[in-house]
Amino acid sequence: MEASNVLGLVALACGLIVGLGAIGASIGIALMGGKFLESSARQPELMNDLQTKMFILAGLIDAAFLIGVAIALLFAFANPFVVAGA
Repeated sequence: MEASNVLGLVALACGLIVGLGAIGASIGIALMGGKFLESSARQPELMNDLQTKMFILAGLIDAAFLIGVAIALLFAFANPFVVAGA
């Protein structure tokens, strides 16, 4: 494959990694926030424990998205798919 063709496909892949990761993380955090509100409305005495667990899970969900962004940046700037001599 040509180097320009590979760079174009890598740019498309980076966009898909970041875009789908952002959609997945936002849906996950939204579902978790909704379930937190439901559970804290049912049992208000557990709100502090549930809130702590919710923030830990939100950080883990966001960390998974940021790992995807880091991989996309790796592919964008230090592309391992382009042959140096070509």
